[in-house]
Amino acid sequence: MARDRIVQLAALVLALACFAGAGVLLPRAVRTSEASGLRYTDVAVEGAPPIVALGTAIGALRGLIVDYLWIRLTMMKEKGLFYEIMADADLITKLQPRFPQVWAFHGHNMAYNVSVMTNTPEERWEWVRAGIDLVRNRGLRYNPNDLVLHRELAFWFGHKLDGISDDAHLHYKREFAREWHLLLGPPPVDHAGREAWIRRVAEAPRTLEEADRRTPGVKALVDRLKAAAGEGDLVGLELDRRLLLAYGEWEAIRTSPYARLLDLEPQLRASSPLFRAIDSIFADPAVQPQVQTLLDFLRRKVLIDEYNMDPALMHRYTADVGPLDWRHPQSHAFYWARKGTEMGEERVDDPNDIYKIINNDRAQIHAMQALARSGMMSVDPYSGDNPGRLSDPRWIKVIDRYFRELYDKHYGSRGSGSDTFTDFHENFMTSAVRELYRAGDVQGAQEILDELDRLYGRGGLVPNTKYARDLKTFVDETTVGEYELQPDVARSDVYAALTRGFREGLLLNRPKVLEDARVFARDLIDYFKNSRYFDFVNRFGEGRIADLIGDLEASERVVLQQVLTDRTLPLIERLTIYNRAPEEFRRRVFDLVRPQIEAEFAQSPMSRSLTLEQVLPEPPGMEAQRAEMAREAAEKQREREQQLDLAPP
Repeated sequence: MARDRIVQLAALVLALACFAGAGVLLPRAVRTSEASGLRYTDVAVEGAPPIVALGTAIGALRGLIVDYLWIRLTMMKEKGLFYEIMADADLITKLQPRFPQVWAFHGHNMAYNVSVMTNTPEERWEWVRAGIDLVRNRGLRYNPNDLVLHRELAFWFGHKLDGISDDAHLHYKREFAREWHLLLGPPPVDHAGREAWIRRVAEAPRTLEEADRRTPGVKALVDRLKAAAGEGDLVGLELDRRLLLAYGEWEAIRTSPYARLLDLEPQLRASSPLFRAIDSIFADPAVQPQVQTLLDFLRRKVLIDEYNMDPALMHRYTADVGPLDWRHPQSHAFYWARKGTEMGEERVDDPNDIYKIINNDRAQIHAMQALARSGMMSVDPYSGDNPGRLSDPRWIKVIDRYFRELYDKHYGSRGSGSDTFTDFHENFMTSAVRELYRAGDVQGAQEILDELDRLYGRGGLVPNTKYARDLKTFVDETTVGEYELQPDVARSDVYAALTRGFREGLLLNRPKVLEDARVFARDLIDYFKNSRYFDFVNRFGEGRIADLIGDLEASERVVLQQVLTDRTLPLIERLTIYNRAPEEFRRRVFDLVRPQIEAEFAQSPMSRSLTLEQVLPEPPGMEAQRAEMAREAAEKQREREQQLDLAPP
């Protein structure tokens, strides 16, 4: 009996020790499981094969089932069976939703592999968008703290949408800019105005009831809109993305010169009950406070519910970093990379994984670089043209400041992490010297050249005279060979030169400056388009690289339109530029700039003594110009319709 008692006590002690050990090891096991995404669902997946249903029911087999599916998926990828991958990848995401790698794999497969197997730009765009939506709207909701998944999403925005490697990249840029233009509307040009604009959305009411308390009459406005339900596209109307896009179309169509040329407003009024309802209700001047509050509420709700984006973060990044334009894919690349840093960086606790943090920081600063080169946008959703994308020098100082933060952050990282950002900084600031010089900011260019000399030239670790030279000589020498390596540089040089030509040549009445800018732009465009490197026309009939910039006339129109609507310049200066511009230039932009200038002029003291026709006279020959613009717009619309007709059912 005594011996049995001793055995029992020993067993009890051992059991207690095991329980204690398990208690000690459990937190670590949970952390490892969380970090590796090793969590499974116990919910049956509808329509799954019997083996998957069985594995889900018998919890112990779930891991084996996922392993089996993952091996099958990898084998099919090696065989190029990208369509066949879809079903298995979808099953893995449902069985193991906290496994970030499969979300990244599944999204990449859709956006890259499946998309290029389609026949039209429209089909490609649907697959690319589906891949992005999968990770952004589903994968990141299950894995909100995964750094790599944020980095992958940022890369797709920056590479697939804003890059030039895909034959349909121009179509992606047009569709993306159109969608976000309709969702949020055109942002103010100045940074302070843009910050206030997105702050209004971030601070919008959370519920319709709160919106009605903030601005009495909002619910009544919604009731008036829903009262029109019952016919056509108003059936089942909800306060969601569909309504927001419809409002965006209604707002854009009233200010778009191309919409007027194509006579789109009467067509929509005749065919769309939703358009008629919005037009009859939202155009009433008496309800504009309620419309604005409802619009802010809608935008906040749609961003959170349907794009998994936090308006508060969008506002903070705009306020703290720079003038982000959400119609530009690189603004989204920056958002997701920065959000990944804030949400997931602390979870990377293995020193061997420092490269994940470095790559994510690279994504942020590369997005800033792209915005510096093309972040000043102009978008007309109905023109059919590529969005206007001018360089935005405001990002130069932002990048210069942010580089120093990253350098300090990674100074002690393994693999000389800080050197990566040093190379980037030197290359980017060298490009900034050239860009500012082309734009006429000689002083700014010289200041950066002096800084380069202090950091990397005579004041560098290995002193040299690379930057100790005349500014013009330096610009000419650094341009050689750059256009082949970085096609975007050609566009930024053309636009910068023309911007200087219009601002300095016309405003200061120096016609030689404008003439020289046009000669430089024409010669560069001819070189760019006639070079053997850029003569490739893709399967959709577009010059994949050459069409990054238009012909001289198109480039001049884009730049002059941007200059005349740039609110950072006083209105009187812009009107001076317009009136001194050659007649043919004024014809190209008159209808494009008139709505904004008319609204500004109405608020200006000038309107008390002058009329709009006096300060912004319509140039002769506008009827012929409008007919030509309408012809071009109609031709582009026919081309899009033909592409849709050619798409397989």
